[in-house]
Formats: sequence, C-alpha cells, structure tokens
Amino acid sequence: MNVPSALRSAADQLCLEWPDGHVTELSHIRLRAACPCSQCRAARLQGRIDTAPSEVRLQAINPQGYGVQLVFSDGHDRGIYPWSYLRGLA
Repeated sequence: MNVPSALRSAADQLCLEWPDGHVTELSHIRLRAACPCSQCRAARLQGRIDTAPSEVRLQAINPQGYGVQLVFSDGHDRGIYPWSYLRGLA
C-alpha cells in the first residue's frame, strides 16, 4: 500500500508527500466535493453535482489505516478517503 510519508493541512489545502517524492496538493473545496461517502457518491451517480461551499475548510484529519477521515467545517465527516483515491485526485 502506498501511504504518504507526510500529511498536513495548511491554509486551504491538504498536502500529501509520498515515499516516491511525489507531492499532492488538494484544496479543501475539491476534497469536500469529491467525498467518497455513500451519500455523496449516490448523488454524483444520480447526476446531482453539488458544489462545496467556497468557505469550507478541514477541521480534523483522522488517519484510518487504509486512508483518512476528513472532517469539514460544514459538519460533513462521513467520508473515509483511501490513500489511492487521494493520490488519484491530483
């Protein structure tokens, strides 16, 4: 499994540094809009593309082994983002 060697949130971006030297920077808004929870995924499959509020920010980062749970300022905390999913969002 490809797990980042460093993970940090600064300003409005989540930065992941990977063992191969690759750096992934993802905006909090992009992460919220790409939430992989079942509710958000179902909405995207039904063609409902909800945009995240422009002021949404990460409030907490909770490692879960195979990925990370992200808690957002709009109260959403249901998605666990697998490491491979985060790398693919770049």
